[in-house]
Amino acid sequence: MALDQTDVDENEKNMSFFDHISELRGHIMRSVLAILIGAILAFVFSDFVMNTLIFGPKSKDFITYRILCSLNKAACFEGFNFTIINTDVTGQFIMGLMIAFVVGLIAAFPYVLFEFWRFFRPALKPKEQKKTSGIILISSALFMTGVSFGYFLLAPCSLYFMASYSISDQISNTWTIQSYISFMSMLTVATGIIFELPLVMYFLAKLGIISSSYLKKYRRYAILFIIILAAIVTPPDVGSQILVSIPLLILYEVGVIITKRVEKKAKLES
Repeated sequence: MALDQTDVDENEKNMSFFDHISELRGHIMRSVLAILIGAILAFVFSDFVMNTLIFGPKSKDFITYRILCSLNKAACFEGFNFTIINTDVTGQFIMGLMIAFVVGLIAAFPYVLFEFWRFFRPALKPKEQKKTSGIILISSALFMTGVSFGYFLLAPCSLYFMASYSISDQISNTWTIQSYISFMSMLTVATGIIFELPLVMYFLAKLGIISSSYLKKYRRYAILFIIILAAIVTPPDVGSQILVSIPLLILYEVGVIITKRVEKKAKLES
């Protein structure tokens, strides 16, 4: 006779330490496999990934530029003043693998979260399991929102500034493929991770590590930290730093609201 979910969870709770290690290995292997599948697909369709996705913000026909141009004719421009070159023998191949991995990681992110939630699920009570199941969707939505924000807004604005800024007419912009790919990866993946801030604050509040009063008291320090963080993950231009700082400040305030709700719920349950 087949075991129901309660019996399965109970058996998993009674596993030894090495059984848990073996179980964790299975979840990690499935997560890695999902990333590899995404990476292989990205490598197979490298023409679309490179010319449409990676080099999309480089084109004057990119959707962000077209929207800005439709809103204000003064924002229209005829393209970027830079070229991308490869200086290493294996440079393009290595960059192709790196891009495939990053795309695979982004695509598989929700499934990776699901696998790790499955590993921790037996340690949770049935009521907690039901509540935390929605975290996968919320975390994935926050991550994808951050990636989209970095790709469609932050990257184009940063590229525009970097390509148009010049200290001398005698200097032309010729960037290596390694520099360009690192730039795009940092802006998209890092922004996606940063957008997980409300979820991190939720768990810290659940664990009693932070409180809404604590967050309010040290708000000014949080603002300073956010500005410094924005300066680290963005190019050295004020516009990009502001673009990152504003949503992070909003996410921080959302985290304060979430922390308040966690505290109120804890009081009702106590």
